[in-house]
Amino acid sequence: MKDVARFFREVRIELGKVIWPKYDEWFGSTIVVLFLVFVLSIYLGFVDFCFSSLAKFLLKTYGR
Repeated sequence: MKDVARFFREVRIELGKVIWPKYDEWFGSTIVVLFLVFVLSIYLGFVDFCFSSLAKFLLKTYGR
């Protein structure tokens, strides 16, 4: 039990050393991440659509 208390005490000390971002830095980073996730999801959806269409075409043409 002493190890657990020591662990949480050290965690609190380490969190005190963290330099937390300001609100505008945090907000700007969040917007960039959400935009990149949106763009990447559209790109991957398009690639998935292309490959699935190609697979359907190949199976329809050369499948049994």
